[in-house]
Amino acid sequence: MPESRGGVEGIRRANLARLLELLHHDGEATRAELTRRTGLNRSTVGALVAELERLGLALESPGVAEAVGRPSPRVRVADRVVAIAVNPEVDAVTVGAVGLGARVHARIRSEVRGELRPDDAALTVARAVAELRAGPLRDARIVGLGAAVPGLVREDGFVRWAPHLGWNDVPFATLLERATGIRAVAANDATLGAVVERRFGAARGVDDLVYLNGGASGIGGGVVAGGRPLTGWAGYAGEFGHVRAAGLDDPRDRLSERGMLEDEVRRSRLLEILGLHSADETELAEALAASTDPAVGVELGRQRRVLGASLGAICTALNPRVVVLGGFLAAVHASGPDDVVARLADAAIGPVAEGVEVVPAALGADRLLVGAAELAFAALLADPAGVLAG
Repeated sequence: MPESRGGVEGIRRANLARLLELLHHDGEATRAELTRRTGLNRSTVGALVAELERLGLALESPGVAEAVGRPSPRVRVADRVVAIAVNPEVDAVTVGAVGLGARVHARIRSEVRGELRPDDAALTVARAVAELRAGPLRDARIVGLGAAVPGLVREDGFVRWAPHLGWNDVPFATLLERATGIRAVAANDATLGAVVERRFGAARGVDDLVYLNGGASGIGGGVVAGGRPLTGWAGYAGEFGHVRAAGLDDPRDRLSERGMLEDEVRRSRLLEILGLHSADETELAEALAASTDPAVGVELGRQRRVLGASLGAICTALNPRVVVLGGFLAAVHASGPDDVVARLADAAIGPVAEGVEVVPAALGADRLLVGAAELAFAALLADPAGVLAG
């Protein structure tokens, strides 16, 4: 990448990045729409679109007339450029190929039996990448690899603590680079979930939101405040699973002595009552929705009570406009959404709960793969010419 970004060349590359980001986040648009939204003139937008096409990042097709005059061509992101997305969990390692525009082209889920060591996780990813390259990605250009990790992750991709995986001080991004030969980055899974639900999903355009992700490793969270991710000084903010669970006044309701949120609202408990050894998010949600077992209904009611009351405390502290629930938490919410909101309102102070929306993650099972890919796409979106030129 050239060192200098100043002058006319710097402005051109910044405009190119701006145009690609618009297409990536907001979807297909006409040249006329891009001209209006960027404030650039038509010839400049035409030249930038042509360069994005040359780089393999965009495709242009004939449009329809918006008014008197010639039709404005339509522009969309191309499918050929992809990121590899990785989500290691206690029950499976999922690897996906994600294109611009948050489109998941393919995924491979490799179930885990026993302990998942970091080296084994990296080798599992390498095997999946080789399979993807031999199949759906044989004509694609891979620009990076992103990992969404259920734990505390530094900005350099170093996993400080992922208790459910049993990882401490693991240079996971480095391990992935060595195993796959692809530039790799890593971050906390729920933080990435919050970012992409704001960009593409249930909280699109919302500047103040809380996101909770429920997975096999427990409950993680992410916060967007004033339109910016709230990460904390070391990048570890949002670990809501490790805060004290609310709504447990009766000791007989407790599942654990520790009493943290992820101890009391648990995916494993739902699987146990359903009689399932394992299930992905879709399978678990369908099984819960179809079950007529009274024990399942009782447990869902208990988890709704704890989740709603705990959300009340979180909302009191952070005052979000929207709360997004992902993973198995979306299924718990779906079993009685009004109950969750009522519990939240009872636990929050004063008018804090007024107007708060509690919604399921719109990206569903794709959200962590899309989040990991967004991490991998960051360099490309910042400087497409620098990353792909030549």
